[in-house]
This record gives sequence, C-alpha cells and structure tokens, in this order.
Amino acid sequence: MDTFMKTTKGEITLRLARMNDAPAFRDLRLEALQKHPESFSSDYAMTIAFPSTFWEQRLHDIDQTGAVFFAVFEGDLIGMCGIHREASPKLQHTAKIWGVYVKGEWRGLQITEGLISRCTGWGIEKGIKIIKLAIVTTNTRAIKAYTRCGFTSYGVEPMALCIEGAFYDQMLMALKID
Repeated sequence: MDTFMKTTKGEITLRLARMNDAPAFRDLRLEALQKHPESFSSDYAMTIAFPSTFWEQRLHDIDQTGAVFFAVFEGDLIGMCGIHREASPKLQHTAKIWGVYVKGEWRGLQITEGLISRCTGWGIEKGIKIIKLAIVTTNTRAIKAYTRCGFTSYGVEPMALCIEGAFYDQMLMALKID
C-alpha cells in the first residue's frame, strides 16, 4: 500500500519497490555511492559493473527476507531505504536497515523518517523484534533522523570502513519492536 507525504516541495509517495523500478533503482543507488562513499559499505566502482539483471534480481527477491521502499515525486525516485531479515533461524527475529539515501535537494523534509517508518512497518508485519543499522559517526544529520525514529546507539565499530586510506567509525543503532 502506498502512503503519501506532504512536503514543502509537493506531495511524495512512499511505496514498495516494483520490478519496473530496476533501472531507476540502479541510478539512485549509484548516485548515493558516488556522492557519499563514506555512507555505504558498497563500492561505486564495483557496483557500476553489475549487469541490469542484478538490479532486477534484487527487486525480484523481495519477499519474507526483505523489502525496498522508494520515495517518489512525479514518477522520479528521490529516496530509498531497504530492510533485510537475517536468514539464520537464530537471527530471524532481527533485520537490518540498508541503503538509506535521499537526494540532496529533498533532504530536511522528513523523507528519511517516512522511509524508515515503512521499513519498520514491514518488520512489524514479519514479526521482527529488533531492527539494526550502522551509520558513520560523522553523519550527524542521519543520526538525528534515526534517533527521531526511535533508534538508540548500542556501540561504535571502530575503523568500519576504509576509503582511499581514510578510516570511518560506524555507530551501531537499534530499534526494539514490542
């Protein structure tokens, strides 16, 4: 089910990914990786080489194990957020948020919070008890957004990412679902 969100730039739609989103999904993900390499563990140079079938398969595999939600304005993807449920029987009560990105001109409008809410709702429907995420400690804007969504810090992973010789710590955050 689509949800709608009014912003000062117009109404956007928050919705589950569709198979025909694959090309736009690829473009949005590559933009995120290129503009903010320190925010993602995926590498732009490796990701750009993935064939179109990779992106189609990624959306096709959405079911009990995960979901991707998009923020859409006038047919264009302007934001995304994924959630993935752990596969191990001992970890199936947990899920991880991944790939959170909102285009620069759309930031500050609570779109991240809307996308996180959609992922949290998916988690509740699937019986998830705890949702985790990791964010570089220098991304204070995102940390504030996640905190507004109810996430709390439970630690820091030192030197979690290395980009061109620079190391980045990641704050580990979690949201317990009752």
